[in-house]
Amino acid sequence: MGQPTPATDDGWWRSAVIYQVYVRSFADGDGDGTGDLAGVRSRLPYLAELGVDALWFTPWYRSPMKDGGYDVADYRAIDPAFGTLAEAEKLIAEARELGIRTIVDIVPNHVSDQHPWFRAALAGGPGRELFHFRPGRGEHGELPPNDWQSEFGGPAWTRLPDGDWYLHLFAPEQPDLNWAHPAVRQEHEDILRFWFERGVAGVRVDSAALLAKDPELPDVTEGRAPHPYVDRDELHDVYRAWRAVADEYGAVFVGEVWLPDTERFARYLRPDELHTAFNFSFLTCPWDADRLRTSIDDTLAEHAPVGAPATWVLCNHDVTRTVTRYGRADTGFDFATKAFGTPTDLALGTRRARAAALLSLALPGAVYVYQGEELGLPEADIPVDRIEDPMHARSGGTDPGRDGCRVPLPWVAGEPHAGFGGDPWLPQPDGWAAYAADRQAEDPGSMLSLYRAAIRLRPEFGDGPLTWLPAPDGVLAFTRADALCVVNLADTPVDLPAHTELLLHSGPLDTAGRLPGDTAVWLRA
Repeated sequence: MGQPTPATDDGWWRSAVIYQVYVRSFADGDGDGTGDLAGVRSRLPYLAELGVDALWFTPWYRSPMKDGGYDVADYRAIDPAFGTLAEAEKLIAEARELGIRTIVDIVPNHVSDQHPWFRAALAGGPGRELFHFRPGRGEHGELPPNDWQSEFGGPAWTRLPDGDWYLHLFAPEQPDLNWAHPAVRQEHEDILRFWFERGVAGVRVDSAALLAKDPELPDVTEGRAPHPYVDRDELHDVYRAWRAVADEYGAVFVGEVWLPDTERFARYLRPDELHTAFNFSFLTCPWDADRLRTSIDDTLAEHAPVGAPATWVLCNHDVTRTVTRYGRADTGFDFATKAFGTPTDLALGTRRARAAALLSLALPGAVYVYQGEELGLPEADIPVDRIEDPMHARSGGTDPGRDGCRVPLPWVAGEPHAGFGGDPWLPQPDGWAAYAADRQAEDPGSMLSLYRAAIRLRPEFGDGPLTWLPAPDGVLAFTRADALCVVNLADTPVDLPAHTELLLHSGPLDTAGRLPGDTAVWLRA
């Protein structure tokens, strides 16, 4: 492979629109029912017309797919279901020719139980030092080494036939790495270089606050501070070393950092650590003007001391889709609201999702758009016998899991499987073709047309700060540069502030020229 020109950091990431690609469900190029890199390459013109600046790919590496690819067996190989490394290199290059950068996903907390390191560890010998193996408690070692619980439910430990237990904060097929071991650190720095040398412009860091563990592995219920595995201070040395590698290539990081303490959160965004982190406060906020404004203010305030840009996201591959979430009586984010059969008003949810799109795209910072959000896709009900997400099984069937937001996309209304390709790995609901991209591209009032227009007009808001404007209860109004954004979350229409031009609206104004409820508008001052 000829070495490409390294990506350059010109600050593009501070205000980028980044599109999340869940490869398995994006587009199927070979007709086997699984999305692949050939499918993505065939849709690059669509993504360029949408106007996005970068693509974030959830893990595309070789994997047994016990957790949607987040169980990585080989970081230097593409999973055969998706294609080859050569295809990935072509995709990175072809996207870059269209002005679209590539961000890949790194999962540093754990690997697959099929990873060569773990297979060697099971065979005995020093390889066990790369993971967390411990004897059990109890008279015969029959109890887990501590009380830690898996993020997917149940104990975070699995016992082997030889009597030892190993740690997995997620599924048993995802053993946690020991980040106190220098070989683990060196391997991940080498993985970063491997992808940066192939032209990757950035890396998203999965579960970024969970890597380091207290070497004593104490019970969580002992109430020790700091937490035995969340947000430990030694993590920052890891990310400083990573930042030095990224700076060699002009590459950037975005971290998945769930922390309630804003000061602790901001530490990950210091100038020598991660560039950005996902903003879960905004994503989890209900459709309420006061709470959204508080989320926006808090987000901007916590980023300001370290000079990092905020990020805004309405949905991702782990979250109930925006149209469905906003169409419920309780629009706050809660995995419990994903119960089977939860009633949703899709018309209401769609109006709110359109308004939320204009709100997020008008805010200062970077915006992430999960595939299918630009089509207004709702959450799909997956038949129980077709659910693959391990969250469903680990919860004993009480949690339907995350597959409802991972259903393959509809591309062409008149083709089998709505143009996705072969018979999809997850079933598409009846009527899915009504959301097809080709149909929406011809409709100026569609969700796709709204996203295209908003991304094209987003530069109207410039690079400056946000200034709130006086507004009635239930209304958010702010200005940036010469543009205004007004979002009416109340039940009654409101008058628009003084302006010279109406740039874009998420829905029509009423006959008196007022902004109806659950509607947003962009104006030129």
